[in-house]
Amino acid sequence: MKRFILLLVLIAATGLKAQSIKFEGFVKDTLGQPLEMANVLALNSSNNETEAYSITSESGKFSLGLKKNTTYRIQASFIGFEPEEFELTTSDRPILREIKLKEGVLLEGVEIVHDIPVRISGDTIVYNSDSFTNGTERKLGDVLKKLPGIEVTPEGDIIAEGKQVTKLMVEGKDFFDGDTKIGTKNIPADAVDKIEVLKNYNEVSQLKYVEDNKDNVAMNIKLKEGKKNFWFGDITAGAGPDERFAINPNLFYYSPKYSVNLIGNYNNTGEIPFTFEDYFKFSGGLKQFMKKGGSNFFVIPPELESLIMQNNKAKQVTSRFNAANFGYNPNKKWSFNGFGILSNNSIDTQNNTLSSILNTQTGEAVTTQYKESTASSKNTLALLKLNGNFKPNNRFEANYDLFVKGSKLNTRNYSNTTVYPNTEQGQEITDSNSKNPFSLSQNLDIYHTSKNEKNVFALNVQQLYQDEDPFYNAIQQQTPFVFPEFIAGQERNNLNQEKFVKTSKLDAKLDYYYLINKQNQLNFTFANTYAYQNFNSHIFQLLDNGTKNDFNDATLNNKVRYRFNDVFAGIHYKFVLGDFTFNPGVTFHTYNTTSNQLGTDYENNFTRLLPDFNVDYTIGKNESIRYDFALVNNFTDITYLAEGTFLNSYNSLYNGNRALNNSVSQKHSLYYQNFNSFNMSHLNASINYSKVTDAVNAKADFDGINSVQTSFNSAYANQDLTASVGYGRSVFRNYKINLGANLGWSKAYNIQKNDQTGEWTESPLESYNQKYSAAITTTFNDLPSLTLGYSLNVSNYPNDTYLTHRPNAKLEYYFLNGFSLVSNYQLYNYSNHSKTIKNKYDFLDLSLSYHKPDSAWDYRISATNLLNTKTINSDNFSQFSSSTSLYTVQPRYLLFFLTYKL
Repeated sequence: MKRFILLLVLIAATGLKAQSIKFEGFVKDTLGQPLEMANVLALNSSNNETEAYSITSESGKFSLGLKKNTTYRIQASFIGFEPEEFELTTSDRPILREIKLKEGVLLEGVEIVHDIPVRISGDTIVYNSDSFTNGTERKLGDVLKKLPGIEVTPEGDIIAEGKQVTKLMVEGKDFFDGDTKIGTKNIPADAVDKIEVLKNYNEVSQLKYVEDNKDNVAMNIKLKEGKKNFWFGDITAGAGPDERFAINPNLFYYSPKYSVNLIGNYNNTGEIPFTFEDYFKFSGGLKQFMKKGGSNFFVIPPELESLIMQNNKAKQVTSRFNAANFGYNPNKKWSFNGFGILSNNSIDTQNNTLSSILNTQTGEAVTTQYKESTASSKNTLALLKLNGNFKPNNRFEANYDLFVKGSKLNTRNYSNTTVYPNTEQGQEITDSNSKNPFSLSQNLDIYHTSKNEKNVFALNVQQLYQDEDPFYNAIQQQTPFVFPEFIAGQERNNLNQEKFVKTSKLDAKLDYYYLINKQNQLNFTFANTYAYQNFNSHIFQLLDNGTKNDFNDATLNNKVRYRFNDVFAGIHYKFVLGDFTFNPGVTFHTYNTTSNQLGTDYENNFTRLLPDFNVDYTIGKNESIRYDFALVNNFTDITYLAEGTFLNSYNSLYNGNRALNNSVSQKHSLYYQNFNSFNMSHLNASINYSKVTDAVNAKADFDGINSVQTSFNSAYANQDLTASVGYGRSVFRNYKINLGANLGWSKAYNIQKNDQTGEWTESPLESYNQKYSAAITTTFNDLPSLTLGYSLNVSNYPNDTYLTHRPNAKLEYYFLNGFSLVSNYQLYNYSNHSKTIKNKYDFLDLSLSYHKPDSAWDYRISATNLLNTKTINSDNFSQFSSSTSLYTVQPRYLLFFLTYKL
């Protein structure tokens, strides 16, 4: 905390420099009408540098913080008007002045001496990179963090005006299909000229005015002139004690017709350039065009199970990452692009976990397990995407995507468990997972607009093939379950399971939009979803002598076939009344599901009418409130329907339920957004509530920590409520403030057997989660830039509450015309209300680099985990249990880096 107080003193000291007088006024046209979003700049006459800027408010007001007794050149500009420039000398008193602009000359046609730091034109915000950087930035993410109204999360997601950027482009071309993480962590900072934030974005021009795009935000990076039509990038190599190494080559080429991006990263420093979670989320640009249809047929991704097991809180990590992206535009009609990614991660983890099985009626811990475990995983991940686009004119467009994902996953866990109150001491367990999931997806999209632009047709077809073959092995001293053909008396109880799951799915949808006029629009939808799945599983025992003992009992094997078909038609009527935009709609569905197992068929046919509704209230130009409502049918994956027993883990068996019905979700969302261009502030708030009837929940019979589970349709509704608020703004020119809060509550009903009475009881378990954060950032060019932050995480589980207080600070300083110092400090204070856990730990990273101006070489010394913290904490809550864990992390290490810039 002393370090934190010292940083507060430093930031207060830098604030002394910010003492200034205010220059305020209004920008108007010659008729006296205010000009909103005009730019006003103050250039210091002594060094010709921009010291302050302002974007006018709705009333045309501007406000600049200027130094006392200093002479400035004031520039005022607005698109479509002649710029105005005059000299201003300040004193120790505020200045008020009105600026009038003459109409007649476009801004683009006038030579401007200085680039405007921020310019707003319609739905586009343009940032000039050099106006916000000080030389300490290495990658695009470092630049974006300094821009007003923009945040970058630790995972590499970009938040603009409180909304997540869903597509990243460079020179108008997709960068790895728009993935923001690869861009923020690899595009060199010194190549960036302008950053364009594109609001209300729709990559299909025909749909821009017929679909709701208010939540769609894209970002386009404009390169500096010296980076176009030339290869550019950097090659970084680092090495240090204990055989630590890091190699990161990045090469880029952009021209009007071609673009090539080559990225590599090889290291054992704990950085994972492409995590399993990234792989899991990577859609490859596949359109989620069925999400508004009223049905949700959930196909469990083959990677999901491994994603849950994957853990980046690692003791040792070695990563290899290779990626290539290309774009080719032979002419104005055709464009081709694609990417390939190959990643390999070897991860060793070590953790101690305290888990509690909860009584669903009382919320108290029934059984507690203490587990010491180590794990080793090797994951190879591969993705390939190819795209072709044909757009002969503004009225027709055709697009085709081919996306392939494949991986090889192996995880091996060693654990020693103790169970209370049974006090089963020293049970040693070895279990492993291996799988080779593969999926292939294809998209065909065709869009056509009539000559009068009143009729728009959209055809979307998507085909998915998915295959997985997970193999599970568990070796333990005591087998918790009794199998009909199990051979006892072995020195090692070695259970093995084979599973095979194949999915074929075809979605097709035709939309017809009829624009009656600017205030009224009709949308007719005709669609079909068809899916076919195979599921096979088999359990066998491997005896001490190497003999395979197959369990052939029908209850321990699965051979399941499942068909799902949904034919539906829908109509939506969008109309505008004053400041309100309404969009009610309804879809009519005919469902057919058939499962075949154990020699019999189980069929279910029914129809359903599903309404949805949306209303948007426009309060001001950049302020609105939106309400969404939808009724959605949810259908399960074949895994939940397979009635034969299979292993979930070494201490959990699962039997599906072929008679499961679909659940119905009632979803409500209320969202408020406000962006103020005058002070670059944004306020976003949302409340989301969902109520799921006939929810597919778990039924479990526990014996200590061991369980046999199945699924059932609950007689009670599951409920979820989340709320969030985020606020950010720029204060003067050199300060950014960000505040945020997230609240979550969930309630689910599960069935649990009472050990004493033997009765089955359906009871709810509730959990609450809270997260609060605050940060202030300074951005000075000739003084240290500081970020001071604080966050509080509260996890309220039925049996305990866990809290994490995390003050943090970051220091950046560019000095002596070439030296850069970057330091990052985080303090964690982890505890629980029952006062059985209290752990305080902190991390300090430090980097000192030198880059001689106009030199191609960069030298850097980097220290990670300088305080040599050994372990960290985390907690988790699931259907029947809660847990808290202590993870071993990588120790302190030093590296020397050498970078060559092309």
